[in-house]
Amino acid sequence: MSEQTAPQGIDALPGDLMMWVLIVSELLVFGAGLAAFMAVRVTDPVGFAEAQGHLNATAAGINTVVLVTSGWFAALALRCSETGQIGRARGLLGAAMVLGLVFLVVKWLEYVAKSELGITFETHDFFLFYYMLTGFHAMHVIAGIVILALVAWKISPRNTEVGAAFWHMVDLVWVLLFPIIYLL
Repeated sequence: MSEQTAPQGIDALPGDLMMWVLIVSELLVFGAGLAAFMAVRVTDPVGFAEAQGHLNATAAGINTVVLVTSGWFAALALRCSETGQIGRARGLLGAAMVLGLVFLVVKWLEYVAKSELGITFETHDFFLFYYMLTGFHAMHVIAGIVILALVAWKISPRNTEVGAAFWHMVDLVWVLLFPIIYLL
């Protein structure tokens, strides 16, 4: 009898290696953006604090709860997919996608409020970073919704795991952006 050994190294990663390459590369890009934001902030702490005062931390806090909840739904969908509860897994993926859309609506309303105040990329360096980082994140939310829709259509435990991994990266990035941009 041969004894099975647990996968090690790259083989131990859940899902698909190429998704992990994408996730790590995206985390590096966001990390570089946040590092640049923090470096420029050090040169103008008063200006950054004043600009930050124009943000809606309550809306961003609500969006944090929305995205974390959507990530929970994606995790539950994976569990259901693994246990053969395909209909329930699809419903949970749908709930995660709806919450992703809610996130985008709240973010859009924030952008509209800034626009009505005449706040643009050129207003202050803070807003250049604000729009670039949150806008780039919003594009990832859109991509994540598309990925979750494809997973729901072609559902399998492996596909659900890969889609949920991407969605959790989107959550993680927001959990980092929220305090750095809105609260610090």
